Amino acid sequence: MKHAVILVAMLALTISQGMAAEAPKEREALSLNDCIVSALKTAPELGEAQADISLAISRLNEAKAYRYPQIEILGLVGPVPQAMGNQDYSPDSISQMSRWTWFQRADATIIQPLYTFGKISENMKAAEHGIVADMAKKEQTRNEVVLKVKEYYYGLLLARELKEVVLDVKEILADARNKAARLLDNKSSTVDQIDIYKLDAFAGEIGKYLAEAEKGEALALAAVRARVGLPLDADVDIAPEQRLVADSGKTMELPAYLETSRSKRPEFRQIREGLQAKYALVEAARANCYPDFFLAANVSAANADKRTRITNPFTPDEFNHDWAGIALGLKWKIDFGITAAKIAEEKARYDRLLSTREYAETNIPLQIKKAFLEAREAEASIEAYTRAYSNAKKWEVAAVANFDFGVGPAKEIFDALQNYARMRAGYFQSIYNYQMAMANLDYAVGENPH
Repeated sequence: MKHAVILVAMLALTISQGMAAEAPKEREALSLNDCIVSALKTAPELGEAQADISLAISRLNEAKAYRYPQIEILGLVGPVPQAMGNQDYSPDSISQMSRWTWFQRADATIIQPLYTFGKISENMKAAEHGIVADMAKKEQTRNEVVLKVKEYYYGLLLARELKEVVLDVKEILADARNKAARLLDNKSSTVDQIDIYKLDAFAGEIGKYLAEAEKGEALALAAVRARVGLPLDADVDIAPEQRLVADSGKTMELPAYLETSRSKRPEFRQIREGLQAKYALVEAARANCYPDFFLAANVSAANADKRTRITNPFTPDEFNHDWAGIALGLKWKIDFGITAAKIAEEKARYDRLLSTREYAETNIPLQIKKAFLEAREAEASIEAYTRAYSNAKKWEVAAVANFDFGVGPAKEIFDALQNYARMRAGYFQSIYNYQMAMANLDYAVGENPH
């Protein structure tokens, strides 16, 4: 008996442990800020932008390196005719193939730039401004990622709110259908079979809308997961307490947004730095019209066995010597049209960016105004739909009550429910429009809290 009790206890413990191990994990819930942070960590666009910054930094390092000496080393090893004796007489001959030896030679040339008329300094300026421009481009890309996350996130909230509206209508319709069936069973004169058919037909249409809403919700959730860098089947959802609520009334006046964009919009900063970089490249191209001054040094050493070292400076031996020298140098490349064409090419790129600046100065304020007006329109729409769906709800309650009391037709329920669903859906659509208008406004201004 004792052993049986112990066996049962062990079996119960094993089962309880197994059940605990198989208990489902709680689904991870993400807030909007969580989604943004995750998306910014995994966005491939930001990796590309960072690579562009690294490339610009390498260009700057290359431009800086031209300020320092450049050393060219040449080493040679090979056969050479034997040459014993001196500069006046040697018993050896260059044609005696059996009397050859080996030589080793090393030459080093050192060039230190002194003055290049801006070739180095202007390329350094271009690279420095290019880094800042690429950093602004990365910030622009970052803002685009944040905007897309908000679009998907609010889209998911809208899909769920619309699904709730459909479920609400479905529940009201089911109650009405049950009441109508009871009245029909009780031989009430206020209800006939046609009313039941109408209610069932409307229920079928509601089923279609519910299927569409569920599909929209699934797609929106998949889009959120993909945007934040998670698999489409990841056990992650947005926080359940998140709702599409009206928090309108936050918009400032339009001039404030326009003024803020001048300093915070990444595109403006990108264009400003880009223009300075392009202008520096034009000046660097112009500098190619002038010579380079440099300091040069040369060191050469060679040795060959079985060759007599000659010390007469008028008779140098390329295969057996030691010498060094230093000199000031000038290098001037003169061409007929090549340099002028390169200057014109860089100037054309500079002029093109000037046109881009004019385009930005015209269209960014237009983009800000569009988002601002959409936000104001959505605020007014939210207020209007709030009153509309409230009255539609009262209409629906009254219609159902009249139908229950036998003083109202079933058609009145359909009309009331359709208008209630339309007004309620319009209300949530207006909230979504407002949230997206504010997100677009933040993006257009360059002001992003995340």
